[in-house]
Amino acid sequence: MSTFGARLRAQLAARGPLCVGIDPHEALLRDWGLSVDATGVREFGLRVVDAAAGRVAVIKPQVSFFERFGAAGFAALEEVLAAARAAELLVIADAKRGDIGTTMDAYAAAWLTPGAPLEADALTVNPYLGVGALASTFDLALAHGKGVFVLAATSNPEGEILQSAQTVSGTVAGSIAAAVAGYDAARSVGEWSSLGLVVGATVDLGKRGLEAPSEGTLAVLAPGFGTQGADPEDLDRIFGRFAPGVIASESRSILSAGPHALADRIEARSALYRGGSHG
Repeated sequence: MSTFGARLRAQLAARGPLCVGIDPHEALLRDWGLSVDATGVREFGLRVVDAAAGRVAVIKPQVSFFERFGAAGFAALEEVLAAARAAELLVIADAKRGDIGTTMDAYAAAWLTPGAPLEADALTVNPYLGVGALASTFDLALAHGKGVFVLAATSNPEGEILQSAQTVSGTVAGSIAAAVAGYDAARSVGEWSSLGLVVGATVDLGKRGLEAPSEGTLAVLAPGFGTQGADPEDLDRIFGRFAPGVIASESRSILSAGPHALADRIEARSALYRGGSHG
């Protein structure tokens, strides 16, 4: 069984760092001529998968836009996840789950167990109940060749106060990154980690205590490219020696092209990233 980290690095090397977000906002559904319900988000997600297949390495469905429609929305998400993995896209479920004990274990089992209805290749998680509370999630992911991306530095203004707060060992964000890196060093196998951080491309990494996102080989899921302000040519400057493991996430800048121009927009944006060195 290959590790998520190995698969990710191979895919990034082959197709570049662009990750296409699947964020079926209500306004986008209407712009695409789709119904604002589970049927609409299903069609939206499947169209994005079709356009992304063979053009990028990674997609990132935002779970909330499916969850809002209850059981039917989750059924739609299951179809989108299955179609994406069948198309050999790596799928990061952007669910930001975080809890303690058996509750977190159940979240991890839902998203990271092979054959589960919501199976994804990786999951975003929230560490603000303590990185230690995620240890069993890390264990499950590594056992099944899956990945986990831990929120460290987010682009929302209100997040800066907490994430840049000082602890005895540095900032909160820096402490999270160090804890994930330490776990990775002790448990992960292979050259590339299957654990990673979520670090916004538009944040001041210095203020968050993240001049470098980690001291290891952690991947970095980086929202903030495209509409939010970061440009593809900024990637190397922002992330330096970690650039080879950066997944540059774009949503609105791509999805706003509409269903008929979607594939062309993905091609164009991906080409901008492939023009850089990124390691």
